[in-house]
Amino acid sequence: MSGAYRMSGRPAGPRAAVGPGRDVEAALVDVVRDSRASAAMLYVLETGADALWLAVLTGVPRHIAAPWIRVALTDPLPVADAVREGRLVWVGGTEEFARRYPRPSLVLPYDFVLAAAPVADGGALQGGLVLLWPGSHSARLGSDERALVKTACGRLGRALRAAAEAGELVPCKRPRTIAPEPDRELGPPEALAAFVERLPGGSCALDLNGRISFITREAAALVGADPADLLGALPWEALPWTDVPEVEDRYRAALVSKMPTSFTALRPPDTRLTFELYPDASGISVRITPCGPGPKVPEPGAAPPAGPSRATVLYHLMHLAATLTEAAGVKDVVAQSADQLMPALGAQAMALLAAEDGRLRVLGHRGYSDALIERFDDIPLTPDTPAARAMLTGEAGFFGDFAELRRAHPQAVHRDGMESWAVLPLIASGRPIGSLVLAYDRHKRFPATERAVLTSLAGLIGQALERARLYDTQHDVARRLQAALLPHSLPRVPGLDVTARYLPAGRGLDVGGDFYDLIRLDDTTAAAAIGDVQGHNIDAAALMGQVRTAVHAHATAGAPPDDVLRRTNRLLIDLDSDLFTSCLYTHVDMARRELCMATAGHTRPLLRHADGRTDVLTVPPGLLLGIDPEADYPTLGFPLPPGCVLLLYTDGLVEEPGVDPDDALDSLGDLLRSADPADLDALADTLVQHVPNPVDDIALLLMRFRTTGG
Repeated sequence: MSGAYRMSGRPAGPRAAVGPGRDVEAALVDVVRDSRASAAMLYVLETGADALWLAVLTGVPRHIAAPWIRVALTDPLPVADAVREGRLVWVGGTEEFARRYPRPSLVLPYDFVLAAAPVADGGALQGGLVLLWPGSHSARLGSDERALVKTACGRLGRALRAAAEAGELVPCKRPRTIAPEPDRELGPPEALAAFVERLPGGSCALDLNGRISFITREAAALVGADPADLLGALPWEALPWTDVPEVEDRYRAALVSKMPTSFTALRPPDTRLTFELYPDASGISVRITPCGPGPKVPEPGAAPPAGPSRATVLYHLMHLAATLTEAAGVKDVVAQSADQLMPALGAQAMALLAAEDGRLRVLGHRGYSDALIERFDDIPLTPDTPAARAMLTGEAGFFGDFAELRRAHPQAVHRDGMESWAVLPLIASGRPIGSLVLAYDRHKRFPATERAVLTSLAGLIGQALERARLYDTQHDVARRLQAALLPHSLPRVPGLDVTARYLPAGRGLDVGGDFYDLIRLDDTTAAAAIGDVQGHNIDAAALMGQVRTAVHAHATAGAPPDDVLRRTNRLLIDLDSDLFTSCLYTHVDMARRELCMATAGHTRPLLRHADGRTDVLTVPPGLLLGIDPEADYPTLGFPLPPGCVLLLYTDGLVEEPGVDPDDALDSLGDLLRSADPADLDALADTLVQHVPNPVDDIALLLMRFRTTGG
């Protein structure tokens, strides 16, 4: 999906939609009313089930919810946790929110409580629901409220499924906003206006989108503007002196917490005013009173810029800064930058570029077609193009229309369908490492304040990009090292089918020491080994390579299992490593149909018989390799029934937090017993998927002994 969802072809309003779309909106409005919540956001599960898109919201404007229009299921957010884990998530206040979700709490430091719950229909996930209550709500969710939320999620799940089947959920760039249901009767407008005019001081009202919907004559006089110029306007557009972070912060606090708040602002040149904000589900009532003269400040020299307020952009800047600290690779930087920058700045397209071998390479983009990007990818790095010039000179370029762009770059061709561009160098460690292109589908001015903000944003992205490219390089090196130390292929042994899997749990350079091997000794005998070196780093991987090589060499020389482990143990003692290693070594005699095993503190193997019965093979214990130079490793033989399957594995396959190891082993045995051994690859995949979030690396070796040789 390329955007959020909307109800197809219907104007906003609490009861505007019809059919299944109307049922979705009605269910959302009803749960807000019945639960006495102040706001709600309904997310729809993306096709492919790896992200949620904000489809409908009420009680909060889009620009407040913009950073969370798209939520990956792995994001550290309550709705992602609720949908991913299939449970209700309750956040009982500001402190708890900061403790459990520090990243979003940086940009929502307001007083509210929150519930997030999965929305499903008959067990099939459809999306997620978020409900907000004012900070005055109890820190605990009442049992009646919990039951109400559960019922509402079931109703919403059915409505979402019906809307999707009817084609009434279609992708769009903006979620649908619906007004909450009125909870009071209002008198005649003229009587209400006269009543308010008689009150001392000035009064005005803001709707949920922040626009002035009502203002008294005295309030207009206090702020120094004509009422006709204020009605329908955003305060920071009509009154440039209110475009300051404190005003924006108090406005957001009132919207999110639904609690009264106040602030003082200076109307140039020297009039200081107090604004008291009283919010509810339909908007904000504002009382304005003078509070005496303040210090003189110069009148603004220019009209307020179009687009988002400076405070809104700074809000997104803070959110982007918090988000980028958790970006791992380049793809994360591109996605998170696009998610934050484009809605914050009103941009329609974005591209992130870097230099590679004297050429300009596109690292990622949003809003542009792949076909268009291909024209600009891998072109020579010369100052003829804006992105290359920004990268080569470290200087930004701002172009309000194509004529400006053409004057700076005579070779430029208008191919992208946009009207204005900001081309910014990405600076890291004092040098440009790439460039950022932001494109707008309208003519746009770039005043000095906005240029400064854009430059700051590009600096954040440059630093994150440098870290991300280093991470990607390290990750690639680590995985290549890991792959080089494991067998590239397994030998063919008559009468034996074999497959293996390796699944790393670490990230970056956290390479593990798990290994496996299968060694063909002659036409009727083979050896299998599996082991785990302590630790997750380069040292563990290097030692793993040495252990595997030693085991392979001793096996090929014809040593029995106890000697293979004894000699390998002495090698580790001689290497004087502070890392210990577990290892299980198995000699396979196909002619005699028997196994001979020795273990150095490794996990017990499992043997599945042809009838499904599964045994845990208990081998006489031996010390981990690398501890005692005189350690012995006794052996034990086991018969090989026709059609049996032998599973050798490392402990990542049975390690689960809070689960008893014996219970985990029983669960693995049950899975092996119930699986179909006819397809070893499918069986191996089933076993690995049994542990969705492994806490340690997983290596496994599966061997099926056919009933006849060949």
